[in-house]
Amino acid sequence: MKTHTKECVGQALSNAFSRRRFLKAMAASGALACLPGALLRPLTAEAGIVYEGDYQTFRNACPRNCYDTCSIKSYVKDGVLQFIEGAQESTYTRGGLCVKGYAYTRRPYEPTRVKYPMEQQGRGSGNWKRLSWDEAMDKIARKVLEMQEKDGNLLGLGMTKYSGNFGITNYVVEGMMSSLGYTTRFTGTPCWPAGIDAQNYDLGNMWCNDPEDFPDARYVILWGVNPAWCSVHSMKYIYAARDRGAKIVAIDPVMTQTAAKADEYWQVKTSADGALALGMARHILDQGLVDRDWVDNNSVGFEEFASYLRNNVTVDWAAELSGVPAERIKAVAEEFATAKPATIWIGYGMQRHVNGGATVRAVDALVAMTGNVGKVGGGARYGHLQTWGFNYHAMLQKQPEGAKGVPGKTEVKGDFHFTGDQGEVSYSDRILNINKTAQEILDAQDPPVRMLWVSCKNPFSQDFDRNKMQKAFDKLEMVVTVDNFFNQTVEQSDIVLPVTTLFEEWTINASYWHYWLSINEQAIKPMYEAKSNIEIAAALSKKMNELSPGSCTFPTEVDTKEWMVKEFNQNIYDQFGLESWEDLREGPRKMKLASSASWSTLEFGTPSKKYEFKSELCAEHGHKALPEWKEPREPNAKLRLLTPHTKFAIHSQFNNIDWMQEFNPRPYVYLNPQTASERGIDDGDTVRVFNDLGEVTIQAKLTSILPADTIMMYEAWFHANPYNCQNLVDDTAADMGSYKTGQPGVAIHDQFADVARV
Repeated sequence: MKTHTKECVGQALSNAFSRRRFLKAMAASGALACLPGALLRPLTAEAGIVYEGDYQTFRNACPRNCYDTCSIKSYVKDGVLQFIEGAQESTYTRGGLCVKGYAYTRRPYEPTRVKYPMEQQGRGSGNWKRLSWDEAMDKIARKVLEMQEKDGNLLGLGMTKYSGNFGITNYVVEGMMSSLGYTTRFTGTPCWPAGIDAQNYDLGNMWCNDPEDFPDARYVILWGVNPAWCSVHSMKYIYAARDRGAKIVAIDPVMTQTAAKADEYWQVKTSADGALALGMARHILDQGLVDRDWVDNNSVGFEEFASYLRNNVTVDWAAELSGVPAERIKAVAEEFATAKPATIWIGYGMQRHVNGGATVRAVDALVAMTGNVGKVGGGARYGHLQTWGFNYHAMLQKQPEGAKGVPGKTEVKGDFHFTGDQGEVSYSDRILNINKTAQEILDAQDPPVRMLWVSCKNPFSQDFDRNKMQKAFDKLEMVVTVDNFFNQTVEQSDIVLPVTTLFEEWTINASYWHYWLSINEQAIKPMYEAKSNIEIAAALSKKMNELSPGSCTFPTEVDTKEWMVKEFNQNIYDQFGLESWEDLREGPRKMKLASSASWSTLEFGTPSKKYEFKSELCAEHGHKALPEWKEPREPNAKLRLLTPHTKFAIHSQFNNIDWMQEFNPRPYVYLNPQTASERGIDDGDTVRVFNDLGEVTIQAKLTSILPADTIMMYEAWFHANPYNCQNLVDDTAADMGSYKTGQPGVAIHDQFADVARV
């Protein structure tokens, strides 16, 4: 192939129909590498290929559940991913990635990857048998048809999916379920629902300032967030704010790496953040530092909130509950109120409590009463979905004619209904709480959940009460998991299907924090027999219709790139100044913002169109109308247990990769030296962490970053290691979440345990 001349190539390209296909084949074979640059670049550009030196370059984007959603530039040589970097075009990524991101080049080639469809001969046995794709689809399709025959519907088919791959086309998993019929869906989110509801009650939507306007802030409070580990690209903007005179305050139960870099750090008692915010608000009120002009013109209910503060809150009360000295509460409250603009970044961990939503409302109120909402460099920053207006073509698939599910109201809803003895009846999916997955499976009847499809999720490492989850899985007749690796959920599955990594599929990625949009090109051919979720859906549909024509509406032949293109619309093009999706192949694009400040017009999405210190809607939903103090959960063991994110993983992803294990080879339980001394524990001892749910045997590491009443274990999945912090975490609900996500959040950090030397 290296002997191809300019004339030979030109003759081969004369057939316009096959031109692009030929170019891609030539590129894959390496034949184009021998051509002069003057000829090579026009040809490869037509084929959608970019060469830099000896490398083909592609545009990718991290699809993990992370603030930064990094835009990536990947470099491929001879069909092999060689290295990656952050996209220089993005002022947010600015050429860099995090420690996890730089491990991505190993992910497609990691030796423990799921390479083929496999069937386990007894769940948990580790006795795997290789299947062909046809065999795997046949087994799955026959089970689906068996349930349809037995129950008269497919409500026995459950789907649990969440944020393991946020690429937009991966909503096809939901679409695949719809194409089969009405099924059981585990809905909601464990991540941020209480805070979403809180901000909707206060502001009418969840919408944060552009993080790139942090340098305009004159005061920054990082409340329950650790961007040095979890949003490393945001740190440069926080540093820039400090360089321009801003003070940085960190509030966290743990002395994090971010807290260590702040100007002032408060080690707040876990779940007492709401009291701290209300104490600051009371002092601002007493000192006459409320921004009366902003409050009078842009809010409702402030006088009622002020009355609540005067009658129920004191700084000393807040100091006692929070553990922060009263004099510091007063000083920082005054500094925050007088700095213009000032901002608070509200971390997601802070609302994972039984009082989490009430806490976020108290922090929102602190920002609003000082007039910092709607200002560049200001805002109560939590998240946004402003850039997520895709078509969701992959998700919106039709049920087969005559499909039955949960009977609805007599009026017709959706695309399919039937006429029975009681007239027209509509159907819907059966909705269960994703944050109580184990209990919901155990309780479901008429029909029971017989089969579970798991995708973009690792319930055994991430969901709550592992022992209960085991009982739930034991009840299931079939479990199918789609994943890259043999994780703890795959260990408890009957069939595992190998899915593509981000470098092996086409999709799009947007952030819930910054305002950049990135395309994800297929940079390498899928390894082994991996398929994208779109291709898996097509393969299942093909088999379903072979066995029972008309049983599945999903197309049986797909072009994944075309499906990606179908997610775009004119609004997306207009938002980002695009002529076509192909513009994104030149680099990520940022949304055209009228202002970097959310709510800059000061017209809010609430019923009153103003900021609502008093929300009647919140009261209608069973909460307090005002952002009042809500009591935390009562302890049920001696020590508070925290299970936050590690620097080396995103939930149960990355840490299993051999490269990452060199940095983080084993888990630990972290405890204060005083706590250890009281229990006769030395650094490095093997200990037992236990509560009423279960226990974990683990090595102890002593540290002063934690208070004496708290122990900590980072959540992570370690390859070939049984460690699981979820053995100790129950499914107690947070106070809010149902309004906007359909289910309440979960009190992940309202957990307790004890520790003893083994």
